[in-house]
Amino acid sequence: MMNIDHKYNNDMKIHRLLNCCLLLLGLISASTLPVSAQLRDNSQNFDMEALRKLQIAEMAIAHLYVDSVDQKRLVEDAINGMLKTLDPHSSYTNAEETRRMNEPLEGNFEGIGVQFNILEDTLVVIQPTSKGPSERVGILAGDRIVSVDGEPIAGVKMSRDSIMKKLRGPKDTQVTLGVVRRGVDHVLTFNVTRDKIPVNTLDAAYMIAPKVGYIHLDRFGATTAQEMREKIKELQKAGMQDLILDLQMNGGGYLGAAISVAGEFLEKGDLIVYTEGRSTPVSRFNTEGGGLFRKGRLVVLVDEYSASASEIVSGAIQDHDRGIIVGRRTFGKGLVQRPIELPDGSMIRLTVSHYFTPSGRCIQKPYVKGHKAEYDEDVEQRFKHGELTCIDSIRLDSTQVYYTLKEHRKVYGGGGIMPDVFVPLDTAVYTPYLRAVRRHNIITDMTLHYVDSHRQELRSTYPDFERFISDYEVPTALVDSVAAQAKRKNVVPADSAEWEKSLPDLRFLLKSLIAYNVWDRNEYFRILNGRSDIVKKALEILATNNEKKKTGRRR
Repeated sequence: MMNIDHKYNNDMKIHRLLNCCLLLLGLISASTLPVSAQLRDNSQNFDMEALRKLQIAEMAIAHLYVDSVDQKRLVEDAINGMLKTLDPHSSYTNAEETRRMNEPLEGNFEGIGVQFNILEDTLVVIQPTSKGPSERVGILAGDRIVSVDGEPIAGVKMSRDSIMKKLRGPKDTQVTLGVVRRGVDHVLTFNVTRDKIPVNTLDAAYMIAPKVGYIHLDRFGATTAQEMREKIKELQKAGMQDLILDLQMNGGGYLGAAISVAGEFLEKGDLIVYTEGRSTPVSRFNTEGGGLFRKGRLVVLVDEYSASASEIVSGAIQDHDRGIIVGRRTFGKGLVQRPIELPDGSMIRLTVSHYFTPSGRCIQKPYVKGHKAEYDEDVEQRFKHGELTCIDSIRLDSTQVYYTLKEHRKVYGGGGIMPDVFVPLDTAVYTPYLRAVRRHNIITDMTLHYVDSHRQELRSTYPDFERFISDYEVPTALVDSVAAQAKRKNVVPADSAEWEKSLPDLRFLLKSLIAYNVWDRNEYFRILNGRSDIVKKALEILATNNEKKKTGRRR
């Protein structure tokens, strides 16, 4: 009798669950999600049986499963499971992941305003943000923040994320920092009022050669358009007539930022990109005019990690014959994600359409649905079959031929933007020994130690960065300390020949990182670009074209 009653009770419970599911299904059309209106418009496309099946499964597991379950995690796993069967870029992020992902693109966050690194479990200030809250109260580069509101953060093996959570907070809230400063025998106390801290997306802009400006854009964010206009104006005042726009390693960002950047170089009304998808109409994005650099010569640098918004800009410039694209074929990320915000702050980024360049090329490279691991290995496969190192190994798709809009040059589709001028990846830049030293983070750590002890000396000796570039030589003691630390980690050169070959590159890396830690990323790129093959090729192209112009005038 007990077994019969037990079965009856379970059947009734399942019956009630089914009724609840049906009631929930009746409420779906009243959803308040941002896409609810579009979902209602397309309701005839829904498989209601499949939707009912999914809800019954979730409720059955939540109420009947033998062990307790985390329903939020259950739903998140279900969402991730569905998205994994789609394209490689549709994704789900929880509320915290969404916040962290959006922050670099939104142009600011709220906090105390310091750039820092962790040295031996202690937060060391690399640079306080200019005119930010920490600089206003007197915090200096080289200071060590050892406590936040009386709670120690030094020597307690606290994660970087945990430290950042303590330092960040709503604007106008106050935090008390305990600071250890070299030469001061007691802990200093600073009361810092948090504020909005700008997050720059443009991290280098300078005159790289006479009449030639250089801009390195790290990503496309909310402030990119304003940053670009400011730097173009500054460089034009400094005499810029030609520009090198560096989009290497730029993974993309906001579509609006890409449109604004491309608009600085194209004529009014020029098509930049268009999108098209199964359920979304064709959308065309044209320039509005007023670009600051529509006439000077332009070279755009790209590589295999330039993606999405970077490909929109480089594709538009190439299709309109506005500039020369130099480097290697870009990543090929041409899928448009629509953000769908969920009530708890989490987000689905769902692919809804494709990006097409003005000539009609689809930027997205081929993929197989549900095979993300294979897709993620694409760059490695390019390296293996030689595309990154040899121009003769580049595979052009003869079925994907397009033509630029003004000069009618042949360009190829099939995924990514193929450069006009190929520059191979230099696979022999560093020795195996030096690569191993870098993997262990030894160069970065030892540079931090060195700068921490010599910051003021370096600043006073080299008040002009040009003098640092021309005169500074990495001391032998620093090189020896790197080698000694590497040896403690069982990283040693194979022989004296490998050590001698590694030495110039080691000194170069140390000098570039010292520049970054004493000054900033602008100075860091000034040193790196001195040895960059792609940058050298861009300068060579501009110099050659300039010589042709002079020759033409003499005739």
